[in-house]
Amino acid sequence: MSARPQDLQDLEVHLPDRPGALADLGQALGGRGVSLEGGGVFTHDGQAVAHYLVDDGPAALAAVVAARLGPAVVRDVAMTRLDQEPPGQLGALAHRPVP
Repeated sequence: MSARPQDLQDLEVHLPDRPGALADLGQALGGRGVSLEGGGVFTHDGQAVAHYLVDDGPAALAAVVAARLGPAVVRDVAMTRLDQEPPGQLGALAHRPVP
């Protein structure tokens, strides 16, 4: 991926409840040249919600709309790397004072 972490955005898509919806999302994003850094699909109240970090938020949103995949939004994100060894890193990060 060519994007720097600070240039990534979160794409949230509420996928339709049908087989192949995730594949359609992948094809729509790939067809617009949108790269994915990471993410996943989760269910909440019976609804599949996809969250992926994308390198081009506007293109990703346009791809979802053109493919008629469901409600979608792109948001800016804050990212940091956690130390993988000691437990409690998320708690320590969340308790940091905001500058």
